[in-house]
Amino acid sequence: MHTPKPIALKGKPIADGKFPLICTPLVGRTFDKIMAELDVVLPKKPDVLEWRVDFFEHIGDTVAVIAAALAIKSKAGRVPLLFTRRSILEGGEKIALNEGQVIALYTAVCESKSIDLIDYEMANDAANIVRVRSVAQANDIKLVLSFHNFSYTPGLETLVGKFLMADQLGAEVAKVAVMPRDLDDVLTLLTATREASKKLRIPLISMSMGPYGSLSRLIGGVFGSSLSFAVGAASSAPGQVPIEDLNTVLGILHRSMGGK
Repeated sequence: MHTPKPIALKGKPIADGKFPLICTPLVGRTFDKIMAELDVVLPKKPDVLEWRVDFFEHIGDTVAVIAAALAIKSKAGRVPLLFTRRSILEGGEKIALNEGQVIALYTAVCESKSIDLIDYEMANDAANIVRVRSVAQANDIKLVLSFHNFSYTPGLETLVGKFLMADQLGAEVAKVAVMPRDLDDVLTLLTATREASKKLRIPLISMSMGPYGSLSRLIGGVFGSSLSFAVGAASSAPGQVPIEDLNTVLGILHRSMGGK
């Protein structure tokens, strides 16, 4: 039987190999609001935290960003931190930085070693992907290369190709997120997840978004997605479900499929 790959840090699977992991986003616009989010989120025991720094109103101040990242890590303890500037072209917030400045921010944050994983879109220039990959590898930070389509769900071949492209570009984790127009699109995403998980050398993360897509967040792990995003305090994308609900469903699936 095909066994999907867990996401590992420093050679050890996160959360002792739990599959799938649950990641909750932090979307506070100020330092104080992020700290308040953590007070709500951490008691719910997420496996990973994602800091969506494009929501942070001081994103242009590298010192403030690093200080916030270090504070998140200190408060979160052993919970790994994924650092993400989501491009406005792929559903992120509008920011005042150009791509060169984003790369400089990514470099400084990686060198501060205040994070564990970093996300970058594979639609970016190849040279920028190489820069992010190099600085991440130099600082033992895992690179997630991602693809998002908030308009529709591309065909099966295209989706599998996106996963494979992330692997080829040197990612440690491949991520694909798409918007379904109907349930058939959700099935396409899940089928692509299953097919890619058999072919990839690396773990993958997949999801459909929106109301239909919430199904993929609940059962994506069955098809090979190693992580699902869930709401701890506030959502970062449409279709995310509360962490309590996701834990309930994952527990049911685990028992129903023969887990202990």
